Amino acid sequence: MNGSKYTACGAFLAFAFASPSYVDGQNSNSLSGPMGISHVLLLSVDGMHAVDLINCSQGIPDANGGQPYCPNLAQLALTSVTYTNANTSRPSDSFPGLTALVSGGTPVSSGIYYDVAYDRFLAPPKNTTGNGVAGGHCTLGIANGTRTEFEEGIDRGQTKLNGGGTSDGGVDAIDPTRLPRDPSRGCSPVFPWNFVRTNTIFGVVHGAGGYAAWSDKHPAYSSVSGPGDGTNLDDFYAPEINSTVVPLPGVVTPTGVSCAIIRDKTQLGSWTDSFQNIQCYDTLKVNGIVNQINGLRHDGSAKAPVPNIFGMNFQAVSVGQKLVEANKGAGGYQDAKGTPSTELFGEFQYVDAALGKIVKTLRAQGLADSTLVVITAKHGQSPIDPSRYFPIPGPSGTNGKSPANVIAALLPYSESPLNPTGIGPTEDDVSVLWLSDSTQTDEAVSLLEANASGAGIGQIFSGPNYGPVDRPARSASGGRSPDAGHHRRPQRRRHLYGQ
Repeated sequence: MNGSKYTACGAFLAFAFASPSYVDGQNSNSLSGPMGISHVLLLSVDGMHAVDLINCSQGIPDANGGQPYCPNLAQLALTSVTYTNANTSRPSDSFPGLTALVSGGTPVSSGIYYDVAYDRFLAPPKNTTGNGVAGGHCTLGIANGTRTEFEEGIDRGQTKLNGGGTSDGGVDAIDPTRLPRDPSRGCSPVFPWNFVRTNTIFGVVHGAGGYAAWSDKHPAYSSVSGPGDGTNLDDFYAPEINSTVVPLPGVVTPTGVSCAIIRDKTQLGSWTDSFQNIQCYDTLKVNGIVNQINGLRHDGSAKAPVPNIFGMNFQAVSVGQKLVEANKGAGGYQDAKGTPSTELFGEFQYVDAALGKIVKTLRAQGLADSTLVVITAKHGQSPIDPSRYFPIPGPSGTNGKSPANVIAALLPYSESPLNPTGIGPTEDDVSVLWLSDSTQTDEAVSLLEANASGAGIGQIFSGPNYGPVDRPARSASGGRSPDAGHHRRPQRRRHLYGQ
């Protein structure tokens, strides 16, 4: 697996640290790599940028009196290797970014463009997903075309922390009837691990007899297991991040705050709705990593090998960057230098304390010298400069139409904003749009050009000018790649279009 280009987030430095001098035979498995490394711990601080690492570990004048506010990161940076030329996937988001990290693949090779995307061959799920991807008919042997969803909407119970499964957030929470179906395989459901078209490091390590573990925000992110029967992960933990907030008895954050009582009772619809509650959510996964380092399963229920490959993602910084919470205020940055708001500042401090706890546990178990720790991010958040943020259509609805609304009539119904009950188009801080008919690409581009000022569009890329986006020939992408164009305007959103 060669992941050098994508072993980092968009606009963030990936860096690793280790002091590889010996292998601790008591806690190590049989696998051992160069310099005695037998464990790799991958930690994704979702949303974090290169400038965040610098500011957090070295200090910035208008935060914390100019002193570093991430002392653990600062200490790790002294003995780390920093990869300054690292890139995110394109487009950049959790699902493609994570896939790139664990496979070394681009969206072209992995087939992963977004957690909510489109596949021209697969058929709709048997039953409508929790987020509104409509169930439908599957016709054997031909291209059907369907919206694909690999997030909370495929859970058996997306309002529950365990996703509605029988375990505490495992693959049994996935409802097979809400998965897209494969017309070439008897219309059987396509599980997340088989939606990915490349192998992953978890599959490689497990196949070599190693122990592999991962923790993330949705049961759907068991996709990191890679193609096969879904058993490449020996220990998988994914408490549903968009579940209803509940008390967490016995859970104490690395900063010493109890989660036995809900910290923010005014925001209970999702863990991402609160600057405080998200820290309790992330602590569940931090505790799982600590248990694994201590030779237990993530829940502490039984002894287990210390994983050869394991890790988790942090959501706290991402929430701190983009949440506007009622009665709390806005997160994000104060200026183009990356000075964090009060709320974002607290999220950085939380993550730093969690990193310190994890590293302390490695050292206590004698595993620091045999463990390579990679600290990176699946994606960044943009823009940093708040003056360059231009939401469309904006809170007042006067900032123009979104690109999907401009070409709504040319989109598949499952993707179209004209569908009143669907999940809607893929529009986040990028827009990824597929056309119903690729012969209408020129018409779509003309419409976008005509409405450029009202949709935040700068330059539009299409046809031979499509180079800035990872895009293969249609046959190579297997019917998933957008192929109409890409355009951006720095002070507004970036958009990616196509069929």
